[in-house]
Amino acid sequence: MIAVQCTAEGDPMGFAVTVREPNGETSHQVSMSRQTWQRLCGGQYPPERCIDAAFRFLLDHEPKESILGRFDVTLIARYFPSFERDLPSYLSPS
Repeated sequence: MIAVQCTAEGDPMGFAVTVREPNGETSHQVSMSRQTWQRLCGGQYPPERCIDAAFRFLLDHEPKESILGRFDVTLIARYFPSFERDLPSYLSPS
């Protein structure tokens, strides 16, 4: 389970993310500029949903313990170049 809570509504926006699995949980602080939010989802989805989708992408590529504790969402593409191309499939309804 991924829980996303907005902690700062400015620019950049801030989010507290908790990833809970049967073997434990991790906590993360994530920032995302409004410009990045527009680029990633065109403002079509709430920022929290964009962050949730980003974490679902990350969890498909690495264990929760490998996800940095504090980062900006743009950093994901540096480690996983397909992130922005693949993100729409994580945003669309299952």
